[in-house]
Amino acid sequence: MKTLCATLVVTLCCVTVLCAAERPQKTRIAAPPAPAVAAPGATALPAVLGIVPAQGEPGSRVSIFGSNFGAAATVVLGSVDLPAAVSEGRQLEFTIPPLDAGLYALYIKRSDGGTGRVYNFTVLPLRPQLNALVPERVSSCAQGDERTVIARGRNFTERSLLMYDGAVIGSRFVSPEEIAFSVPSGPGGQHQVSVRNEQADTGSLPRALTLESRPEISQIAVGSEHVNYYELNITGRNFHQNAAILVDGQRVGGRGGDAAGDRDKLIYVDCTRLVYQRYPYSPVNKDFRIMVVNPAGESSQAVQVSAP
Repeated sequence: MKTLCATLVVTLCCVTVLCAAERPQKTRIAAPPAPAVAAPGATALPAVLGIVPAQGEPGSRVSIFGSNFGAAATVVLGSVDLPAAVSEGRQLEFTIPPLDAGLYALYIKRSDGGTGRVYNFTVLPLRPQLNALVPERVSSCAQGDERTVIARGRNFTERSLLMYDGAVIGSRFVSPEEIAFSVPSGPGGQHQVSVRNEQADTGSLPRALTLESRPEISQIAVGSEHVNYYELNITGRNFHQNAAILVDGQRVGGRGGDAAGDRDKLIYVDCTRLVYQRYPYSPVNKDFRIMVVNPAGESSQAVQVSAP
């Protein structure tokens, strides 16, 4: 009986072991890993608090304020890596490169590879600067190259527009610092010149160009002598077609021609010379004053002459 019981116990034990070995086990799903925690002393990513200015033209300086910039960093603007001067890891400066106007992504890339948040930065159209006109004064009677003026400044392009009294006139691009143009004909006095680049909302500040139309007498000399008259050669500048002269207040020449009954005549040669045909009533010299008057009413200085 004891033998039988022992045999049954052994058999039951074997069955129990066998059944436990053949029973299928449950699959355990692993929990997701905990978020990585920066080791003590690790540097945080660059953080930006301000960008001044928030937009600018190529060539302008931009400052970025924040923290965690490190000892060395670059600024990425669009696809261009720009060297930056870092101050105490909290401020850096960079220069906007020559880029087309538009909106660009901007972020900081530290020397260890850490990058900060991406910001939008607007590159403005390049605004031209007009610093000087050479020359600043042009005679209204100038011809050819004498009417050429050089506009000097910076940020000029081949598509820059030369504005003369608010209207676009023909010009020639010389370099980013110079544009040449010919002064149009027009009334004397001051005229406004400025330069405007395409896409720019505003142009350069205007500069004044003086178109000199006031006549000036440099010399009056006796010329050819005839039987009953002689010639006075009047030389100077800015003498206009249909100019007149005042001889002791008496008008000779001009748009209306010589006064009826007067024999004296005025002949226009060019912008620098007039010929006064004078019919003296006596061969004895006398003193009289001559002044040139242009059609617009501008008059020269009075010059005293001693002649018959």
